[in-house]
Order: sequence, then C-alpha cells, then structure tokens
Amino acid sequence: MKLAYYPGCVAQESGRELDLSTRWVCRTLGIELVEFPKFSCCGSGFIDEANEVLNVAINARNLAIAEAAGLDLMTICSTCQGMLSLAQHRMLDSTVRAKVDAALRPLGIDYRGSAKVTHLLRVLVEGIGLDAIRAKVRRPLSGLKVGAFYGCHLLRPSDETGWESGEEPHSFEDLLSALGAEPVQYRGRVLCCGFPIQFVKPETAGRIAGRQILDAKHHGAEAMATPCPLCHTSLDAYQGPAGKLVGERLDMPVFHLPQLVGLALGASPQEMGLARHLVPTEAALARVPTPGR
Repeated sequence: MKLAYYPGCVAQESGRELDLSTRWVCRTLGIELVEFPKFSCCGSGFIDEANEVLNVAINARNLAIAEAAGLDLMTICSTCQGMLSLAQHRMLDSTVRAKVDAALRPLGIDYRGSAKVTHLLRVLVEGIGLDAIRAKVRRPLSGLKVGAFYGCHLLRPSDETGWESGEEPHSFEDLLSALGAEPVQYRGRVLCCGFPIQFVKPETAGRIAGRQILDAKHHGAEAMATPCPLCHTSLDAYQGPAGKLVGERLDMPVFHLPQLVGLALGASPQEMGLARHLVPTEAALARVPTPGR
C-alpha cells in the first residue's frame, strides 16, 4: 500500500511522537508513506472563517499534489481530514470551483478531484484489516480498559466524510479489541475536546475537556486514545487545568492512536515517544502483560 503522507502541523512540531509512532506502525504493516514537502497547512478551520475560497484553495492544492503523483492522501489528524474532505465537497459547487480554479491557475495547479482523503484509523481498519493486525500483535493490550475519543472532524459532517455514523461509530473500538484492549463505551467519545476555543475561552475549553475525561473515567477507562493531535493536546497537555476546573484530579493517560497500535505490535515505549506526554503513561502500561509473560 502506497499513500501520500499528510502529517499536518502539530505532528511535525509539538506532537512529534505522533509522527514517530505513525512511521513505525506503517513500516511494520507494509504501508509506504510518500512525503511531499510542498504540502501546506490545512487552515485548521480558522482560515475558512475569514476566506472560504482561500481555505478551499489551499486544500485543493494539497490534493492536487497527491493527484499528480497518482496517490490517495492519508492524514493522521482528524482536523486535517475534515478540512481536506470539506474542500472536496465544496469543489462540487460550480461557483466555488470556478473561483478556486482561478486562484490555482497561476500556480500551475490543476485540481481534478481524483485523490481520496483517508485517515490512518480507516487505513488500519479497512486497508490493512483487523484480522491482519490481530495476527501481528506481539503484546496484547489485555488488562487495559481504553476509552476511544474520536473528536469532531473525523466523523462529522457525515455526508462529507462518507464513513461512519457521527453518533455511533465503532471502528476505533473494533481496532482496540483487535489489539487486545477492552474498549470503554461512554457518551463523550464523540463530543468536542474543547480545543477550538482553547485560546479564546480557556476555562470553557478546560471544562469541556475535563467533562469528557471524567465521563471516560466514570465508565471505567484506565486510559484514553485519540486519532487527533489537537484532541490529544486538549486531553493531555491541558489536563491539569481541566481537572481543577471540574474539581477532580484526573490522572488519565492519553495515547495517540498509532502509539497503542505500535505497543501492541511490539514497539517499546521509547520508540513510541511516550516520554513526551505530560500525563505519565506508566500506570496504564503496567496493566499490560509483557511479551511472553
């Protein structure tokens, strides 16, 4: 399997452990990642609020770069997937398409709409397959109860993402089960993490994140995992302030999606960059039997 790799901004800077673990997992599963240094930021929803044509144009440009190489595009960020999928959807509008084409023409960019946008989670579940992943597990995550946290953009709007239900998804839980973990069902898994307003209304954002973590915790989760680096930032990096705002010490380890996959496939915590997390993960890892035990 060969895919254009769109890591997004966070995974190249503050969340480098996400990129690190993704590359390890893809090498192990035989996924070839083709990099394109000329990819630009997806705009993360902020540009769209000011200039729709510009937001669509920068994402159409990214897609056109993958198209020119004859590749579909894989991202490891739910927000990036949301912006890229949104651009594809809006390019179906002839008025928007004409404006975007005019903006791209001076750059020599020709958007055709042939490249598919997918997320690492979908590649693992549908492209590689749960049975194939289960067969490669060397360190089953048995003994660990994990609350999946999907985030907003991976699932919604469902008519644009064209995948699972935004209210009752199951792919992440299915993957966790294949890795040997026990998925935890809770309402907050499909709700917002609070990141979009973190720098405008930090107390509101903190309460939102704190409520989702408490929801997972009260339903028995010993760790959480997310396919979105922005959700990870809210749930891990801002967990301390969030706990104070909801009046409870949270102590919830939060994993990136590929980190749990990598650990189950035999990677070490060091290879997965777990030391970069603000909330320690050792307590969660202690629940997982070592290989051969």
